[in-house]
Amino acid sequence: MVSMSIATVKSDAGNGTTDARGTSVIVNAIAVLRCFSAAEPLLGVTEIADRVGMHKSTVSRLLTTLEQEELVERGSDGRRYKLGLGLIAMAGPLLAELDERRVAYPILQRLTERTAETSALMVWNGRESMCVEQIPSPQQVKHTAPLGARYRDAMSSSVQVFLSLESEERVRELMVNGTIHFAGLDETGLEAYLVRLADVAKRGYATNYGESSMDEVGVAAPVFDHRGEAVAAVLIPAPRFRVSPEQLQTLGEAAKQCAHIITLRLGGAPTP
Repeated sequence: MVSMSIATVKSDAGNGTTDARGTSVIVNAIAVLRCFSAAEPLLGVTEIADRVGMHKSTVSRLLTTLEQEELVERGSDGRRYKLGLGLIAMAGPLLAELDERRVAYPILQRLTERTAETSALMVWNGRESMCVEQIPSPQQVKHTAPLGARYRDAMSSSVQVFLSLESEERVRELMVNGTIHFAGLDETGLEAYLVRLADVAKRGYATNYGESSMDEVGVAAPVFDHRGEAVAAVLIPAPRFRVSPEQLQTLGEAAKQCAHIITLRLGGAPTP
């Protein structure tokens, strides 16, 4: 899709140096696209350059090409950039093929109707939890998990769910190398977190009562496929002010029940 990288690669059939340069351009373009997030949808050239460690002129050229391909577009101020609708066209076939998303959608709708809170479907790529579907709360004040939002905070309920199903060795690796963020991590805190994950696996859902964000709470429960593998998680995020600790448990059970139904629809058998 990125025309300048394709042209670079095509110009070199058999030249390893140009192949390497073409690969570098693609990697740099991906790095630029990854700078954008739900929290920071608009970024300027200087901001992006600082984050990816490239010269501003290089970033500007990349953005020009990405804009031509409709992968980014200019914001209303004409100076900063945001992700473009071309990305949706690229991601559309993938999202359409996600059985979990297709099966989950009507069940998530009923969950939101039942709880009056946002419901979302999360998937795990081995290092972060990502939102692939969302039904927003009908209430005026709400918390949402925008499509494509990524979570790496150890206290995020969806991250807890996925980590509770990983091996202890893998959890330690992700925590120690900083892939999963845990403020002030030490051996005592890590051991306590591993105990917490064991409780999550036993209970069948995870809770986050303002631990990753003071204003937000969340619960999440795993979805399994016909092979017994965790393929997704149902997440309910909500404003902390209207959810008591007791109500949080009720939401947790609702998320667990929803995940159970999705699991059955996928031909799986949820854990007790």
